[in-house]
Amino acid sequence: MITTTTHLELFSATRKKTEEFCMPLATEDYVVQPVEFVSPPKWHLGHTTWFFEEFVLKNNKPNYSLFDEQFAYVFNSYYESVGEKVIRTNRGNLSRPTVEKIYAYREYVTREMVDFLKNNTISDELNAVIEIGIHHEKQHQELLLTDIKYILGNNPLLPAYHENFQEDLIEDIPQKWIHTEEGVYEIGAEKDGEFHYDNEFGQHKVYANEFFISNKLVTNQEYIDFMEAGGYENVLLWHAEAWDWINTEKIKAPQYWYKLNNEWHSYKLNGFEKINPNAALTHISYYEAFAFAQWKNLRLPTEFEWEIAQEKFNWGKRWEWTESAYLPYPNYKKAEGALGEYNGKFMVNQKVLRGGSIATANHHTKPTYRNFFHPNLRWQFNGIRLAK
Repeated sequence: MITTTTHLELFSATRKKTEEFCMPLATEDYVVQPVEFVSPPKWHLGHTTWFFEEFVLKNNKPNYSLFDEQFAYVFNSYYESVGEKVIRTNRGNLSRPTVEKIYAYREYVTREMVDFLKNNTISDELNAVIEIGIHHEKQHQELLLTDIKYILGNNPLLPAYHENFQEDLIEDIPQKWIHTEEGVYEIGAEKDGEFHYDNEFGQHKVYANEFFISNKLVTNQEYIDFMEAGGYENVLLWHAEAWDWINTEKIKAPQYWYKLNNEWHSYKLNGFEKINPNAALTHISYYEAFAFAQWKNLRLPTEFEWEIAQEKFNWGKRWEWTESAYLPYPNYKKAEGALGEYNGKFMVNQKVLRGGSIATANHHTKPTYRNFFHPNLRWQFNGIRLAK
């Protein structure tokens, strides 16, 4: 458990960082919601603020007054036990509250939180909630950045977010297979005083057969080879659900890839440019990762294999798809009350990703961190590490 003083510093830095991500935006950019799973930037700003107001200030700060009683309805996300909310698909329909008012809301709640942290004795239980709130906002920083990329990357003008933003990851090392002996291994987080999400707990033993895992991520050129070999046309490489998906959605390349004058280009946050064949592949779905692995006569690692071997390779610049379904660990216990909705209720029909990405907040992810998404989603910085 981190101290209240550290909470204050981390809270203030986190709130500032979120707003820094929005500095390159024009006011019009804040409102756009091109698809259901992408939220408008102004909604992220409001939702991360509502979290602290709802779960910390509202019932714990003496004489606290809500900034606006309607904001809980607007900025609640999926907490059914807290109350009614705007449905996710309608977040982009809200021209009001204005961007200006949402920034005023952030300023108000930030100021109230700082005062609360400075001038009150806070229980261990509430400290834990504040800590979750800070890391919750760090998660939304990543979502904010990838949502901004989706918004701008689906604008026909393909405008740059920031000319100095670098996405490419070059692993300038020979490809090798890291060997791991069969055996029994400990998986999951210990209660060691560091922050972990509840889905990391239930530390337990797993048996792993002997396996090999690549020291490098799959590159753009390797994936181009798959495409040129007819990978998207070969039904034998794909799950049935994936085959329906690529044909219904007309998927023929990773997200943000375009062929121009017979050369592959991609939209990046720093603009539109030719693809670097040596850079690590990204914006790939689980469906595509699985099909690529099939084409190579290899496979994806399980999340347990990934965790067992992770000390032997570099990770953290791409979320890495695993072959594991997102399920609770043995003896998993979700939190009481509304915060119990944070992770547990999503443990169905999703795949686990491990590692982190170039958009992940500093010091946020750990070797035991379990990210999860539906297998068709690829707007995050997802990549592929192979195993055999």
